[in-house]
Amino acid sequence: MAIQWFPGHMAAAKKKAAEQMADVDVVIEVVDARLPEASCNPLVEELRKFRGRPCLKILNKVDLADPDATAAWVTYYERDPDVTAYAMTTKKPADVARVIDKVRALAPHRGQPTKPLRMMIMGIPNVGKSTLMNALLKRRVAKVGDEPAVTKQQQKIYLDLNTVLIDTPGLLWPKIAMPSDGLMLAASHAIGANALIEEEVAVFLAEELLRRYPALLKARYGLKVEELDGIGVVEGVAMRRGYRVRGGEPDFEKASHMLLQDYRSGVLGRISLETPQTREAALAIHIEAERVKAEKAALKAAEKEAERMKGKRGT
Repeated sequence: MAIQWFPGHMAAAKKKAAEQMADVDVVIEVVDARLPEASCNPLVEELRKFRGRPCLKILNKVDLADPDATAAWVTYYERDPDVTAYAMTTKKPADVARVIDKVRALAPHRGQPTKPLRMMIMGIPNVGKSTLMNALLKRRVAKVGDEPAVTKQQQKIYLDLNTVLIDTPGLLWPKIAMPSDGLMLAASHAIGANALIEEEVAVFLAEELLRRYPALLKARYGLKVEELDGIGVVEGVAMRRGYRVRGGEPDFEKASHMLLQDYRSGVLGRISLETPQTREAALAIHIEAERVKAEKAALKAAEKEAERMKGKRGT
């Protein structure tokens, strides 16, 4: 299943963010610590680099992610001198309190009444941008919900006389190139429900968990994971939880929803769906697949052109 989701308001939000970037000092990009690269919007990188803006990359929901994977990602991102990586959770006020100091370090020439520090918070849907903004302001100014694309419009708010925050709607990109990225985003609740088949996402998640965290599946559901594939895991969840349809067959739909909810809430444990190493491997596979695809397309076009020229000669 190739997942794509780009609601109409996102196109308008992208245009507005591009216009506003000229008047921003620092970009705060919020990503999901469980899938940092899959949840990085390439449009954010493109816009900020075009204007030469530094970035505070916040790996949010760190309390749900594998700590070893998170440490590897922080090291990975900080290879870029214009990027400061910060793993945190908006649930901890102490974590939130450090954000502004980290932003100020990226733009020490700003932060006065005559030159306020201007920060734009960006990221894909449902990674915690609005929650972060509310936490920074210590009051509710941005709408928050456990559904992607709750924020629909950009808003600018003064944190104090020296600091301006700009919140943007969650932005995905028009085409998700790697199918695994779409599935990771869907599993982590960054994609609207109308753009996915929950059962297929659950099977993908189950296969990833079998590869990376089989012990967590065994501990949570009491499954003999050595004997199962992704479909078997979902069916096992159904049987263990007593989810059955008429006739006694496992209720695959209900079990899929339960598995996804257990992952999203952290009940399964601290899980990361990618590391810098697995990302590099996935990209290599994707690049090779695209190369083969392009070669086949070129060969087909050449054969078609040869047939056309042959027809011309015949007439």
